[in-house]
Amino acid sequence: MATNIRDKFRGLLQHPYEPLFLPKSDGQLFYDLPEKFFTDRYRPIGQNLINRFSAAAAAPAGTSADTPTMNRVSLNNIPDPDIKFAEAVPRRGAFSLFIPEHRVIAGRLIKLFLDQPDADTLGDVAAYARDRLNGPLFQYALASALLHRSDTSDVPVPSFLHLFPDQFIDPAAFPQIREEGRAVLQPNRMSIDIPLNYTASDRVTEQRLAYFREDIGVNLHHWHWHLVYPAEGPERVVRKDRRGELFYYMHQQMIARYQVERYSQGLGRVTPLDNLRTPIPEPYYPKILRSANNRTYPARYANMTLEDVIRPNDGLRVIISEVERQLQRIIAAIDEGVVVAPSGQRTQLDNFRGIDILGNIVESSSISVNRQLYGDTHNSGHVLLSLVHDPREDFLESFGVMGDVTTAMRDPVFYRWHTFVDSIFQRHKQRFAPYGPAELRNPGVNLLSLETELDRRDSVKNTLLTFWQRSQFDLGAGIDFGAEGSVFVTFTHLQHAAFNYRLQVAYSGTAKPATLRIFLAPKRNERGQSLTFEEQRRLAIEMDTFRVNLTPGINNIIRRSANSSVTIPYERTFRNVANTNIGDANFRFCGCGWPSHMLVPKGDQFGVEYDLFAMLSDHEQDRVNPLFDERTDCNDAHSFCGLRDRTYPDARNMGFPLDRRVANTVRSFQDFVAPYQNMRVATITIRFTNTVVERT
Repeated sequence: MATNIRDKFRGLLQHPYEPLFLPKSDGQLFYDLPEKFFTDRYRPIGQNLINRFSAAAAAPAGTSADTPTMNRVSLNNIPDPDIKFAEAVPRRGAFSLFIPEHRVIAGRLIKLFLDQPDADTLGDVAAYARDRLNGPLFQYALASALLHRSDTSDVPVPSFLHLFPDQFIDPAAFPQIREEGRAVLQPNRMSIDIPLNYTASDRVTEQRLAYFREDIGVNLHHWHWHLVYPAEGPERVVRKDRRGELFYYMHQQMIARYQVERYSQGLGRVTPLDNLRTPIPEPYYPKILRSANNRTYPARYANMTLEDVIRPNDGLRVIISEVERQLQRIIAAIDEGVVVAPSGQRTQLDNFRGIDILGNIVESSSISVNRQLYGDTHNSGHVLLSLVHDPREDFLESFGVMGDVTTAMRDPVFYRWHTFVDSIFQRHKQRFAPYGPAELRNPGVNLLSLETELDRRDSVKNTLLTFWQRSQFDLGAGIDFGAEGSVFVTFTHLQHAAFNYRLQVAYSGTAKPATLRIFLAPKRNERGQSLTFEEQRRLAIEMDTFRVNLTPGINNIIRRSANSSVTIPYERTFRNVANTNIGDANFRFCGCGWPSHMLVPKGDQFGVEYDLFAMLSDHEQDRVNPLFDERTDCNDAHSFCGLRDRTYPDARNMGFPLDRRVANTVRSFQDFVAPYQNMRVATITIRFTNTVVERT
């Protein structure tokens, strides 16, 4: 793709509320706008603006003859695209994928962008729409279209962090950021520090998990997953392979990881939010704001009770009794093993595809088999919780953090709601018989040993180390009407020492591949009491899944933690491509994944023991066509995010072999693996050191 096409989109994907006629990319990118592209506010003075900013961008003050020449982007004078439908979301208002009307509008806007005949025309249409539409809505729809079009595969999509940093960091930093950017020249600017825990004091029990809930990478993962898997839009972007099952599994793994963290920090089980009429004891004061209108995300006070949400201006009518009836219908469908379409057609749930069908019902997405009957369970819960403070818009307040995919995971009630949502899926899973030898064994494969080692010279066996790390990222492209150039902030997050898995496998037979599956499960609860295997199974977190090639004799397998099929590296999570021409696959679809710095649970200073489970499953039962090769394909986070335009690279149910109940005789991981030579369990310890290490 030509460089000018990347430039065309590059400016659209930064400074989201700055008009397009303002220079972008530190004054090196300027759009020549046809008159009609100016909004009503600026059209009468359009030529003056062009003359003023074009000249300023061409020769910034203090530059020399060696200064790189400015890139000028010309826009074609296209017919006005029909974007009136999208203007229903106020430009300076709040946008939410949980609000049905907003979701439908986003789907229509994605379709409008996808329907453009070529990338050049798409750039023109997007440029026309940009200054007229709600910022997060526009950026979400355009980013989704860029990810799903083949002719924009070279266009880098920046992280939402770099577009709307207000949704991720302490707003107290922004006055300092603007002061630094205004008063200090680029070479002398200092990084602004973001405190680790700024939403509550240490006296608040739930604040022990703030490092997880408010982690920027964790919240970016949630946003990017919903970007790759939109719930509304053209069927070709919604109906992805096993989309509904991915919705179930990605969220199940997130709440399992949260629960594992709770145990290590002395907190008990999350109480499912299974009653929409009882008070919610947990308060949450988010302390973030929306830059679009400079209003804060509202707080939820202790012991508030949900009410029906009736807000005509948002097109919202969520009645608790209706949500309860729809839930009853879903439960009845699960118990019967059948869902019913509007035509009366009955579809079986008790088969391999059942969990996929159920996932699309519970979310719900546009490919739900019957939205009218089964409703919008997951999204309705988010709406009720996010508007508990103003359900009838009496006080003109917008939704709280539970109403936004970029902020929802900050709130403790997110995990209560999703623990309940997961219980719906687990009710379905309980209907299946335990896996038997035909599914679990792998003849001729004997997993002799399983251990971990730190990836360094003085390697420590079966002990993983965690600590705090201080990192920086550049917010220059997300600060509207601020100083040009980079403005860095520093934040502190959990990190782990790099490590390897080391396995030894004896194999008798002809050479063949196998799938190596690695899970980590807590051994004890917050009081030090041993968990049952059923509890461990439900809380097992996937650490890695990959293919190995076995040859006759002894096979020594070493796998680096950095190659996990669950995670993406730090550089991909916090990528900032607004001021670069980077356009390879690493910055597109592959941006979806759990952040690598959160792969390993925190543990504690004394060391927390976990069961590490590994299984070499029969690849003939696992394989899908075409065969996935992580060395050449997008090799990040396919466990949570699948593969772009391809089938999920594993034919088994997600979470196999721990996604189903087991026989009553199985009381521990040792009991589970005992009949099978292709499985093994080891005890590892995770030890946290309360020190801060600077990222190098």
